[in-house]
Amino acid sequence: MYKHIVKILKREGISGATVYKGICGYGVRGIAEVDIFRLSINLPVIIECIDIEENINKVLPKLYEIIKDNGLIVITDGYVYKGETHE
Repeated sequence: MYKHIVKILKREGISGATVYKGICGYGVRGIAEVDIFRLSINLPVIIECIDIEENINKVLPKLYEIIKDNGLIVITDGYVYKGETHE
């Protein structure tokens, strides 16, 4: 699912995205963790994308449709510095 979401973000022109795979986590479906005795495919994943609010708002309906009850969407304000000095 995360590959599909990243492709949508790219296609929709979102500036950038990064996927983080967790080694352990829990939620409404219980605890998910790495287990060396069995293949764990339901580990937590965070997809972080960065862009201006207008562009994020355009892609949100598509993300809601994909994620439904299988995850969370968290939106936060932030500042992006690309090497320039800021006082």
